[in-house]
Amino acid sequence: MGAAAETILGFDFGEKRIGVAVGNTITGEAQPLTTLHVESNQDRLAAVGKLVTEWQPARFVVGEPVHEDGRPHEVAHLAHKFGNRLKENFRLPVEYVNEFLSSAEAEQILAARGVRGIAQKEHIDAVAAQVILQNYLDEARRHAA
Repeated sequence: MGAAAETILGFDFGEKRIGVAVGNTITGEAQPLTTLHVESNQDRLAAVGKLVTEWQPARFVVGEPVHEDGRPHEVAHLAHKFGNRLKENFRLPVEYVNEFLSSAEAEQILAARGVRGIAQKEHIDAVAAQVILQNYLDEARRHAA
């Protein structure tokens, strides 16, 4: 990460839903943004394009699904394809972050806020993206120190 302030969009990729979070290097904080309910690549890129226009990110962070033992999850190659499409279409760097247990952590965050049931399902992907992006920001801060 460069020394200049950067806005970053983070993604929790899923085949049917993609959680999105936004963060920046000044505050070092990530916030859940939205969940994209799009399945075609064209619709995904159009939805991300609107977010890029609004937030003007300097880079993207994509969660990389892995199993507990560190082996890539079956969806990992799809997450990388998504990341490659982001890089090609928006000409921005893409970083990958191990997303092991990000959904479980997102469930805990929502439960602590009293969000359960259907409301939790509506927000889980965006909060998982927040967890992924926060892990990236925390790691970048540790390396800068």
